[in-house]
Amino acid sequence: MKRSNFAALILGTIGIVFFALGMCMTLLPEWGMFDQGVICGVIGLAVLLITVMVWRKMEGKAPIKLNAKTAGAVFLGVFGALLLGVGMCFSMMFGKMILGIVIGLAGIIVLLLLIPLLKGIK
Repeated sequence: MKRSNFAALILGTIGIVFFALGMCMTLLPEWGMFDQGVICGVIGLAVLLITVMVWRKMEGKAPIKLNAKTAGAVFLGVFGALLLGVGMCFSMMFGKMILGIVIGLAGIIVLLLLIPLLKGIK
């Protein structure tokens, strides 16, 4: 395993743990730790962004350029993930299985559209 991949593994794990713990603290009212959860989640997101920058630097890659294609890909990824999550919520929390499956599949399709958008079709 290369050093860059190992560093990304460690930093990514730390970031995900902070983010997940922050989400649990925020979304579980029994814990009563909403403010602390937001702070913990923001710390996790910051560590994850730092992970991307550190990994790219160690791999000798150029920084990510912010252009319309990158912004569109980020928007499409967030939109697809939200659709998938809403579909799961409808299925598991609200008892609307068919509607949840349809919305979740739409989210999966939107996420699959990222592949030809970013890699292209040859």
